[in-house]
Amino acid sequence: MPDRRLALAASPTEAAQDAERELRRRHDWVPVEEADTIVALGGDGFLLQTLHLMLDRHRILPVFGMNLGTVGFLMNEWSAEDLLGRIGRTKPFTVNPLRMDATTIDGQSFTSPAINEVSLLRETRETAKLEVIVNGRTVLPELICDGILVATPAGSTAYNLSAQGPILPLDSMQLALTPISPFRPRRWRGAILPERTRISFRVLDPVKRPVSAVADQREVRDVATVDIAIDRTNPLTLLFDPEHALDDRITMEQFAF
Repeated sequence: MPDRRLALAASPTEAAQDAERELRRRHDWVPVEEADTIVALGGDGFLLQTLHLMLDRHRILPVFGMNLGTVGFLMNEWSAEDLLGRIGRTKPFTVNPLRMDATTIDGQSFTSPAINEVSLLRETRETAKLEVIVNGRTVLPELICDGILVATPAGSTAYNLSAQGPILPLDSMQLALTPISPFRPRRWRGAILPERTRISFRVLDPVKRPVSAVADQREVRDVATVDIAIDRTNPLTLLFDPEHALDDRITMEQFAF
């Protein structure tokens, strides 16, 4: 471990800032540009921000997160003790993000990665009307709803679970397609699709019923079409303590009440 070059990132919360000061007293740190691993202090939201920042900079490093937030589902337990030893014993987990390609009603195009999910959401009191297309085939000519989302296995326990979507094992190589408050077809509750699937949405009547597309925390408003697929060109690596057993935690979420 003596050659490990670590960079430190912390959320602006008081707990994370206190932890950052403690770790800076104990260890030597390098700028992100010189590091081979990032230690992230905060919650799941801050971890997503850190991963997105690496994607933006086109410099992707393994990340060891420690929970100083609320849930910390994707984080390890916080401890200032034996940090180098812990990192040396970690188990890596690879995440392939989604790629969202969105076109707005005025013809602008936007591309954004999503590690947890891409969601389409109505912008006004009017329900959204969406055409749902899977691998070029229209599977739902008209879905009337508050929205819909596509979630990765890593994100299936987040917004997807709140919307009554399925929990996906990490090694399932599947995506969850989950409606949000569907009105018609009333009995449709979503689908589980192979990871290689390309999912598209066309907004019906986008001026009267405007819809936004959100890739994790990044929003594009007034979309007309949205295409979503797994992006294997930018795999992300999360580092976990051996006892963390993220796959077991996701499995056990199916029995939580």
